Amino acid sequence: MSNRPLDGIRVLDFTRVLAGPYCTMSLADMGADVVKIERPGKGDDTRAFGPPFVEGQSTYFLAVNRGKRSVVLDLKDAEDRETARQLALSADVVVENFRPGVAGRLGLGAEALCAEKPSLIYCSISGFGRHDPRPGYDLLIQGLSGIPSLTGPPDGEPFKCAASIADLVSGQNAIQAILAALFRRERTGQGGIVDVPMLDGQVALLAYHATAWLNADKAPQRIGNAHPSIHPFRTYAVRDGYLNLCIGHDGMWASFCDLVDCPEWKIDERFDTVANRVRHRALVDDLLSPVMKTRDAEEWVALLSPAGIPCGPIQSVPEALESANIVTHPHPTGGPQIRSVALPYQIGEAPRAADRGAPALGAHTKEVLAEWL
Repeated sequence: MSNRPLDGIRVLDFTRVLAGPYCTMSLADMGADVVKIERPGKGDDTRAFGPPFVEGQSTYFLAVNRGKRSVVLDLKDAEDRETARQLALSADVVVENFRPGVAGRLGLGAEALCAEKPSLIYCSISGFGRHDPRPGYDLLIQGLSGIPSLTGPPDGEPFKCAASIADLVSGQNAIQAILAALFRRERTGQGGIVDVPMLDGQVALLAYHATAWLNADKAPQRIGNAHPSIHPFRTYAVRDGYLNLCIGHDGMWASFCDLVDCPEWKIDERFDTVANRVRHRALVDDLLSPVMKTRDAEEWVALLSPAGIPCGPIQSVPEALESANIVTHPHPTGGPQIRSVALPYQIGEAPRAADRGAPALGAHTKEVLAEWL
């Protein structure tokens, strides 16, 4: 038997671009049979996103579509819409990120399909909820979440996260909700509708920032790479670049003071507790900044890590990928091997990626229609 947890689960994927495809790729990595419905001619919008391309294939598309089979259907055509409906009724899970209302007009809406097949799990990913017609784009949603107001230098402009976190977090939330719905179906036989608004996912990331405002009337402020409730817990300039120093409690602070030959800091009443260091963060930084510049990042790691003080450099993307879990799959049309980042968790002995790579457009249309219908 396969040791992939979703072996035997069928997922019909009407999604495109990032949030939905990231979700369904992860389901494929966990063993689900994911069939991606694409429009004739162009397919998923991201097939054209670039450069860069690898032998005509967009690296953006390749990043979030491994493990799937591609079926081309023209949803403007009545016969193809009926084929799509039949495929949906043959699936365990349907995932879509149409503009709200579009799926219903196509005869592929959640209520109709779930009424016809009560065990079906139907997941909608949208900007603001499945009944709100406003379009959802990562940049727009990040801005509305309040997170960019906290990101960037204190006196500069607000920054979005360079990774598309509104899309990617929505995809992760959809995965979690679908898995919970599948678990419930195992116990009750009942499917249901899963509604994943992108904005809700971003607001949830505010976490302690939100409770500070909601319960203590404390509006969070932009403080660059520092932490609002712990200090020193920020980025410092070192001799050869930058280092993230994470002193999370008073014991770490005491050890740090000893290691930098400043034992008087640990008994100074201005610095002896986390709360006091936060109150006097500017003074702490004035003391630490020149000390941090006396060593290279690698030297700091060698000094502090054995004492249990977390620290590390800010790596470039190529540097970070040197130690990442990378998987390799065939190119969709016979080009060079495609490398991508594996599933970010391990479930027992199951592989951390699907066996097949990203599909060529429509490569599996006949195969899937024969199997599923």
